[in-house]
Amino acid sequence: MSDDPDRGDDATHTSMTRGERVRAAARTLRTPRTASWVADETEVSVKTAQKYLDQLVEDNVLQKIEQGDQTLYCIDQLMATYREVASLQREHDREELTTALESMRRKITRWQETYNVETPGELRASIADRDDPDEIEERREIASEWEHLADRIPVVRAALAEYDWATERDRVSV
Repeated sequence: MSDDPDRGDDATHTSMTRGERVRAAARTLRTPRTASWVADETEVSVKTAQKYLDQLVEDNVLQKIEQGDQTLYCIDQLMATYREVASLQREHDREELTTALESMRRKITRWQETYNVETPGELRASIADRDDPDEIEERREIASEWEHLADRIPVVRAALAEYDWATERDRVSV
């Protein structure tokens, strides 16, 4: 048994503390969840889950939503998007971002032409007219990737639009 009072006893979680488990689970909360739900998922007490969830709210990682008599937690999408834009600007130069944006748009245009549809939803709907399981699976995978790229394009576009401003702000004065 660990001497660390913050470390769980379950053998499957011996490498992570309770706080690490809660933080890791919290960073995946796309759907608002209660502290009780997070506690069940991470095998900690509700009080422990709530402690770490509230810290993540203070750090602007999560949002706290009051719904009726429940308190729910979910990712702060605005802050997550700002962090993602900053990461893109720090990890890629302008040309790399431009190339990535062009590549994403070319793929979407190719799928529109190949499947004669305008949206991933239309591509998913076209599955109803197919019998070949391989073709159905291919269309599902492409629709999923298309949705992912459609979500990424505005983020990359934002990184490019504010690239000069962010680069100037990111310089460290010595």
